[in-house]
Amino acid sequence: MRKKLLAGLGAAIIFLTGGSADAADNRAWDLDAMINPALRDDFSKMQPHDYTNVEERRRALTIDPSALPTDSRVTVEDVTIIKGGVPDLRVRIYRPTTKQKEYPAILWTHGGGHIFGSPELYEGLLLKMARELDCIIVAPDYRLAPENPYPADLDDCYAALKWMTSHRKSRLPIDKDRVAVVGDSAGGGLAVAVAMKARDEKGPSICFDMPLYPQLDYTDETESSYQILDHRVWNRDANEFAWRAYLGDNRSKVEAYASPAHAKDLSGMPPTYIMIGTLDMFRDEAIDYAQRLMTAGVPVELHVIPGMTHAFNTVVPDNPLSIEVTDEFIGALRTAFNQ
Repeated sequence: MRKKLLAGLGAAIIFLTGGSADAADNRAWDLDAMINPALRDDFSKMQPHDYTNVEERRRALTIDPSALPTDSRVTVEDVTIIKGGVPDLRVRIYRPTTKQKEYPAILWTHGGGHIFGSPELYEGLLLKMARELDCIIVAPDYRLAPENPYPADLDDCYAALKWMTSHRKSRLPIDKDRVAVVGDSAGGGLAVAVAMKARDEKGPSICFDMPLYPQLDYTDETESSYQILDHRVWNRDANEFAWRAYLGDNRSKVEAYASPAHAKDLSGMPPTYIMIGTLDMFRDEAIDYAQRLMTAGVPVELHVIPGMTHAFNTVVPDNPLSIEVTDEFIGALRTAFNQ
């Protein structure tokens, strides 16, 4: 077994706890004291954000196209999907330059709380995944709330899935038996919702579902949702604001596609890999979802990373632990595609 920062991650289900808190009083955790030692230096440099200022965050996350990383082994292009009755959808396609008759493929659903984000924010990661997995990646630039609340982003992502798996429409050489859906944070929730919708509507076959630190539960009633209040990371205030923007004020009939933690039936879902940090406010809902999948007989691999905050591997991608975490889930995709 490798003795690395995440020694032991070969196991199928791993629970590595990073601390404890009094569940009765729901006091906020001191993240500086509990952060994984490998992340401490980088975490200490992080600044607080007002995630509720949507326009400011969108401006801060805007990337100059000339500053995007490139890779000679992967071609990148933007394509517009014309959909009847709703706005056209831009999808960003990453395609390896190798010569294969058919490629495994990933639908990538980006994060951002349903209120900000774009495929370009993950350019380095998606280039790496396309290159190392020798796969095609389709990343929809889906509509965002509050201008476009639920189900706009799900409709866009599901439309992208149907488009990419249609050889007649997309003309992409995709092996339709090796299509995975991968997303992080809100995109992780969308990855689950897309898989659920494909199951229910007998849509495209999905061989693997990978929600990374997923946003699944609109109620914010878990213990971890009260423990993570630090504004340097995605926190309770940000999450409550994002769900209101996404769902509006009427929560009496929230569909499972919008908040997958509340799905009644998880049978027939694809094999799933879930990754979450112990210092992530989504920790408890992710673990609960994994347990419910197991109860439904769905193959699940759950990795709980000690002392890691929400989305740290994408916020600080060059950190050694971030690199290892990323390599681990890329390895899980490789295994899924090769089975």
